Amino acid sequence: MMPADLPDPAFGATLTIDLDALVSNWRLLGKRAGTEAGAVVKADAYGIGIEPAVTALAKAGCKSFFVAHVSEAIRARKVAPDATIYVLNGLLPGAAETFAAHGLSPVLGSHEELLEWASFRQTGAQVRPAALHVDTAMNRLGLWPGEGLNLARERSGVIAAAGIGLVMSHFASSEDEAAPANARQIAAFAEIAAALPDLPASLKNSSGHFLKDCPSYQLTRPGYALYGGNPTPGQPNPMKPVVGLEATIIQTREVQDGTQVGYNGRWTAKGKRRLATICLGYADGYPRNGSWTDTSTGGSALIGGVSCPFVGTVSMDLIIIDVTDAPADAARRGGSVTLIGGPLDLETVGGGAKTIGYEILTSLGRRYHRRYVGL
Repeated sequence: MMPADLPDPAFGATLTIDLDALVSNWRLLGKRAGTEAGAVVKADAYGIGIEPAVTALAKAGCKSFFVAHVSEAIRARKVAPDATIYVLNGLLPGAAETFAAHGLSPVLGSHEELLEWASFRQTGAQVRPAALHVDTAMNRLGLWPGEGLNLARERSGVIAAAGIGLVMSHFASSEDEAAPANARQIAAFAEIAAALPDLPASLKNSSGHFLKDCPSYQLTRPGYALYGGNPTPGQPNPMKPVVGLEATIIQTREVQDGTQVGYNGRWTAKGKRRLATICLGYADGYPRNGSWTDTSTGGSALIGGVSCPFVGTVSMDLIIIDVTDAPADAARRGGSVTLIGGPLDLETVGGGAKTIGYEILTSLGRRYHRRYVGL
């Protein structure tokens, strides 16, 4: 390892983010859909940073971004002044002026939101077109399909008054190609889109790009897949990895058979073992459920190309790893440990922590040295 590549000693771990891979994934999904691909950049762009992600995607030609909160949209607007930025969580009461001030588009999913936005537009305020959200399965946000159809048939009604520029819905089970809900949602949304023929429509999320018989409409909304998550669980991942996480070994030690390790001694050494402690814990976003105990499996790391299990409880700032089988020259003080990368993809890491890759990504901590490569 060259000196310039050594980890920053001010940080215990380095998060590498490949913006070229991010853009490549966006282009692949757009090509697959055969239509415009937007980008979901909520949750700090799934943990990699809104500003660098939006900047890279906008430079590559992305014109539409989706966030959850107005605060996220304002950050995106600063680096994408010409983009359309939709706020998926809708219009909070009294927020219309903030939307107008920053040129943001609310995703309206209730009569109350539609009426409040329409009333604000009638004041003469200069606003960007909003989106209409129709709920076809989630029972979370959005109008019932019947409500959406009724409004669509009122050609000069509240949809016109609200200045709707996009109609959308959200899949509940698109990662499972065999889920019956997919066909029902596709059919229900097709009816809505047909009733609003003059409006662009959006249905596909990340996994939706890989569903058979799913129309792309005019705009898609990939999220997780952009960041390297597998949109086709159980099948090879078609996306490029975007994030890698490495931590530094602080200390190593040998323990004897029967030694209990970590908080509450929940892991017991079976035979003589060599352990390493790394500078990373649940305060850095690695779930405590990644703990490996005498009664449950947990997370693992790669050291010198060898998979090494965690031992004991994942604590706030530290994780202990059994490095007995790792090469001695790699499992040493100052050595590098891979937590995300290679065979430790997001799905594998999520499984080891008894969660999903989405949570791993969106929990990436602020104490990492963040290293952006590409573009």
